[in-house]
Amino acid sequence: MKTAHQLSPLRNTTSKETVEELAIEQAEHFGIDIQSDFGKSLIKLSTHLYEANGHAHDLWSLTLHGLSALDRSDRIAWFNAKRFLSFQLAKILDNLQNPMRASYKSIATTNGHFAAKGAYPIFDNVAAIFSASPVVTRTATYLFACTEWVEDAFNGREPLHEIYSRLLNPTSISLANHIVDVEAGDMADQYLAWNFNSGMAAIDGLLSHLLGREDIVIASRNIYGGSYQLLQDWYHKSSNLDIAVEWVDGYDADSYAAAIEQAKIKYSERLSNDRKIYIYVESPCNPHGYVLDIAGICREAHKRGSVVMADTTVGTPFLAPVLKRKDPTERPDFVIHSYTKDLAGTGNTTAGVVIGRNEEMFIPKGDSATYKDSTGESKNIKWNETLFWNVYYIKGAFLDADKAFEVLNGMKTFEMRVLQKTINTLTLARVFDRHPDINVSCPALPSSPNHKVMTENLYLGLPAPLFTIDMEGAENRAPISPPLYKQFFDMLEPAIGMQVSLGQTNTVALCPAMTTHSEMSEPALKEAGIAPTTMRISVGLEDPRVFIAHIQQAAQMTIDHGHPGFSGLLPSSEVIDDIYKMTYLEVHQKFVAQLPDYNTLSR
Repeated sequence: MKTAHQLSPLRNTTSKETVEELAIEQAEHFGIDIQSDFGKSLIKLSTHLYEANGHAHDLWSLTLHGLSALDRSDRIAWFNAKRFLSFQLAKILDNLQNPMRASYKSIATTNGHFAAKGAYPIFDNVAAIFSASPVVTRTATYLFACTEWVEDAFNGREPLHEIYSRLLNPTSISLANHIVDVEAGDMADQYLAWNFNSGMAAIDGLLSHLLGREDIVIASRNIYGGSYQLLQDWYHKSSNLDIAVEWVDGYDADSYAAAIEQAKIKYSERLSNDRKIYIYVESPCNPHGYVLDIAGICREAHKRGSVVMADTTVGTPFLAPVLKRKDPTERPDFVIHSYTKDLAGTGNTTAGVVIGRNEEMFIPKGDSATYKDSTGESKNIKWNETLFWNVYYIKGAFLDADKAFEVLNGMKTFEMRVLQKTINTLTLARVFDRHPDINVSCPALPSSPNHKVMTENLYLGLPAPLFTIDMEGAENRAPISPPLYKQFFDMLEPAIGMQVSLGQTNTVALCPAMTTHSEMSEPALKEAGIAPTTMRISVGLEDPRVFIAHIQQAAQMTIDHGHPGFSGLLPSSEVIDDIYKMTYLEVHQKFVAQLPDYNTLSR
């Protein structure tokens, strides 16, 4: 579309070429006498706006092509000069409001039941452009400029016009743009996000977009119980999609490469009928916090033509920046987050997101695109094969404005919160590991079989704030009896919240076998390393020593009656203090050491 035509109410049908002709046509379209004083003034202003739009596109093009060559001071100057242009354009719009309001009053206020129409929003919304936080857009519907712009909006060609809040909402779009910037960094221009009403809605939306009947999914063994249930009990069900699901216990790339090769043999008949193999991984995993070699798994999967979906909720983009890998073959094709957890951070809302390549996520209706996929091969995709049109547009799971605002507020502090939580996680794991009757499953410990993969894949080698302990005994140690364990667990409040979710400001604990993973069969629980006394600890921001002290006191009142001396086997108070102080300094020293120096920041 020509830049001048973009502003025309007849943008798709006009035959006019010059800005003056377009301005006259616009006035006539709305029934204005072009020889009147009003008509002449309107045409003059419209002509300037058409010209201004062309200049704005010139500036856009110049920015895209010239930004990389500018130094920091020039970039600052460019930003602020264009920032002020935004205020000038808004001021012009504001200046239109008073005469527009006067015309509106002369038409509408003399009619009966005028109050039912409510305030006309254009009059008062201009100032909201400059809200310091994204505006909470509480509306189901939107005002449209004209018929042809509405038509373009429904075809995905007019981003200024939201259609309906079941699909698009400015607050939620703001969040989607922000999570892409946070997740992908310098590669953000290659990615797009769609927000959902929950993490599970995001997972289901992505799976329903990709999977066809009798496809094959290779999934990591340790995933959230709801994800397991969705794959095993819905997609695998023969009366639904009859998806074949193969579970992988390993953490490294070789384990997944072997699983793909085995699946090729096992499901050769399905594959001969054009069925596909997909990879679904969660890292760090729920409930143990185990870490997968996402980059290596992606590399091996892409060699074999498989699409990779990665849920990195527990790690967040801070600890697990999987889309910032320079090599595109090492990046997942789609990344999932449950905003509900550490990104929002307060436990006040449920929300989720899917992030993927621009071309995979959205193309205007009727169009197609050719691009290079993760393997570097050229791929053509049609508009109705994108996630937006295939699933999002029709399922109605879009995140509403209030929830989006909650997440945006929470994300302002998530990096600082997660850093503190890694300190607390290391402290708790190190202390509990010294108790002979507590088995700790945490990759932060050098004794963990997952330790090497974690240190190589998570930022600074720091653990996600999630791990498990159990009291099942080992060697000559007897397990804690289930009745005593339940009595002990019921004594954890108020220091430790007995709550289902994770990633909140407070530390919460639950028994996966009874809650988040209760839909799994006993053999499946055993294979996932979940025992009756397994306790999943989602670490919060409190001083971890408060948690330890409460655990010890709860054990004195319960476990000690059946296992004398259990509570006294924790390290001494002096040792616990030393572990916490040492861990606190260790993590902060790592963090500060990797920060860019002043010269780098000033360039």
